[in-house]
Amino acid sequence: MAGRERVWYRIPGWLCYVLVCCAAAYAEPQDTLNSEFISLDAARPVLAAFSDSIPPDLKPMRSLDAAKWSAWVLKADRDVRDRLNAGEEDTLTNLLRFGVSFTKEYRIDDEYLVRYGKSSLVDSFAENRANDLVRALAAPNTWPPNSSEGMARMRAFLEKKGFSFKTAAERARIRKYLLGNLAHMRDDVQRYRAPAQEETRSQLFKDRGISLDTNLWPDFLLDQHFRHMVEKGLLKPGSAQRIAIVGPGLDFANKEKGNDFYPPQTIQPFAVLDSLVRLGITNPDTAVIYTLDISAEVNFHVTRAKKNALAGHSYTVQLPWNTAARQTEEYRRSFVQYWQKLGDQIGEPVRPIAVPSAASETQTRAVKVRPGIVGRLTALDMNIVFQRLPMAPEQGFDLIIGTNIFIYYDAFEQSLARANVAAMLKPGGYLLSNDKFPDTVPFGLVRALDTTLLVARDPERSDTMFCYQKQ
Repeated sequence: MAGRERVWYRIPGWLCYVLVCCAAAYAEPQDTLNSEFISLDAARPVLAAFSDSIPPDLKPMRSLDAAKWSAWVLKADRDVRDRLNAGEEDTLTNLLRFGVSFTKEYRIDDEYLVRYGKSSLVDSFAENRANDLVRALAAPNTWPPNSSEGMARMRAFLEKKGFSFKTAAERARIRKYLLGNLAHMRDDVQRYRAPAQEETRSQLFKDRGISLDTNLWPDFLLDQHFRHMVEKGLLKPGSAQRIAIVGPGLDFANKEKGNDFYPPQTIQPFAVLDSLVRLGITNPDTAVIYTLDISAEVNFHVTRAKKNALAGHSYTVQLPWNTAARQTEEYRRSFVQYWQKLGDQIGEPVRPIAVPSAASETQTRAVKVRPGIVGRLTALDMNIVFQRLPMAPEQGFDLIIGTNIFIYYDAFEQSLARANVAAMLKPGGYLLSNDKFPDTVPFGLVRALDTTLLVARDPERSDTMFCYQKQ
């Protein structure tokens, strides 16, 4: 984000990241809503349904009491949050693969990645990129302003893991670590390319690190689903004013193309509100949007944006998309129509950050979101699997949205999340997710409407938004 609206970026990148971490650690709560862990009584239906596959620490169930449950939930919550570290490793690896701010070397797309270790050409790309990235991370004064925050985040991550940039030997150790992670990602890509069984497709990443990255494809799917809901009479004018977004994301070096030429940003809260306002479902002057996330970085980013908005500053969001993605003509045409209008209900178009020549397959535009819109956001630290917000039914949410979130959990954990979501929805409210929930324990949430978009034909790929309504 550039210009006067985002003066924070004028601070050197490495110092920015230190300030973020310190502020996130000591920030005061920004809202009176406080989450609580799911109680044993609330979880009993899930425990009974999954009695044969519950975690060993909860067995035998006949001796499970509130104290034992509370201790397990606290530990499970910490374990989930620890998976963010593995997600950061993926982000760092995607920076190595795709970044354009620190190197002129060829990018390592999926086709090149699966040949790493088997092709001298790809190995050369990787080694050159690793050398360039280590050299860049070691010299904060060389970081371009638009990528300094992301580079600072990656440097801080490495230093937290005990790495140092001081000597040639220490830098060589980082280089080895980067290339080792690249090999791990190669193996992951090959493993996840194998066809998944239908019943476990929505739990595909249950053993992976939790990433913060995001892009515009889920937001486009949500927009199309909102339109579908309006057509079916499920959403009416002004019917969605209290909205929760689980895991809004922080876009930087994502797994698709890893663009690093703009600062980390959150997109989904603004994209969702823009779609709802355009359809007349939400009044932007009275809407309330909560972001629910376990990442201190995401929560601080949203909180900082809101604080700046209350001081009269806008939030500029870049809207990049990958033109090289394999898509049907109809899907691409509809997406481009969506992308060209995105943001016109909540802000105004501004000049985007220029796309470097090395990222020529990326198209982008930018929107300056009005302070009054940004001020509608409130960040809450909350683990949707194990926590909920205590609220009366009339105070519940009209919509709870989680895209590319529940895929990181198994069926037992997804069912706990379903219980928490159900407790926070108003009667008649909706849960929207592009991951299908197990129906083992419904908790009053019934399938209402699905929207499926055919993305590509060769090989065939489709995206589905699943919609559940609280009875």
